[in-house]
Amino acid sequence: MAVPTLITILKRILKQPTAPFHEYHVAGEIEALLKDCPHVKVKRDKFGNLLATYDYGKHTSRPTWVLGAHMDHPGFVRVPSGKGKPGWQFLGGVPPVVVESGVKKGLRKTKGEIGWWNFPVKITAEKIEATACDDLIGCSAIIATLWALGQLKLQGTVHAAFTRAEEIGFLGAWQIGRKWPFPKSAVFLSIETSRPVNGAVMGGGPIVRVGDRLSVFDSDATAIMMKTALEQGIRVQRCLLDAGACEATALQASGHRAAGISIPLGNYHNMNEAKKLAPEFVMMNDLKSLVSLLTALVGTKHEGIGESSVRERVELRMDEYKTHLAAGNKCFD
Repeated sequence: MAVPTLITILKRILKQPTAPFHEYHVAGEIEALLKDCPHVKVKRDKFGNLLATYDYGKHTSRPTWVLGAHMDHPGFVRVPSGKGKPGWQFLGGVPPVVVESGVKKGLRKTKGEIGWWNFPVKITAEKIEATACDDLIGCSAIIATLWALGQLKLQGTVHAAFTRAEEIGFLGAWQIGRKWPFPKSAVFLSIETSRPVNGAVMGGGPIVRVGDRLSVFDSDATAIMMKTALEQGIRVQRCLLDAGACEATALQASGHRAAGISIPLGNYHNMNEAKKLAPEFVMMNDLKSLVSLLTALVGTKHEGIGESSVRERVELRMDEYKTHLAAGNKCFD
């Protein structure tokens, strides 16, 4: 297989229909794209999540990352037999009035058990538009990163998790957390597309997330991303994205270290500022910067946060100021 370009990956992934519990079209395309990727092995877990591992050479990546992105997007699914009147049910965080307006306007397209908004995929040098940037852009970023690692023959190990049923409550990520198939010390990195809030802007680079609406993320992992971006000259933003929640929260709740990074997203869940249905979009340079950062993270060995951990810094200060501490203690006596 020829090495797929980022544009090729985007076209193949973004055109796939998807909805919670019906991610098979996306999963199949991911498997096809990674089939011939050097040093990458792919498997499915019992829940249907896709798990991939890149492993090459003797270098140990520190930390070892688990790059995570979900394969579903809010959409229609057929009502399962025996669960009520036959028809379509919309799964995902979109107000019913918005969903109903889209159906009335004839925007719904269906195939088999899935229905989705019929917006075309448009890719230019500046912008990517599609029905489901959230989170098929994240899936595309991971695929592109794995191919970049293989082409560069970077020594190291990185894992990836393409998860199911995120849009209705992190179900796929929770299953991974409960049956953690990766090294105990590995750090889960949620890769999302998210509404830019609290100073984040479209086109300003990937957003290193301090946390989300529900939790604050691992501080060392966050510092590693910022340090690596600085070293590599990659433009990033650092913000608390509290307009929503991501799978890092689910992994932390199940007892694992987790962090998050997002590409700024326009028309989140296909709603524009007027709450009218519209295609989602992201900026191409934000995506390219994300792939560059993820590639650099795997190829960089960090102890602590690459400088010194908070514990190490405090201990150094204790030693530096021990005479001041002793003098001050005498005054307390």
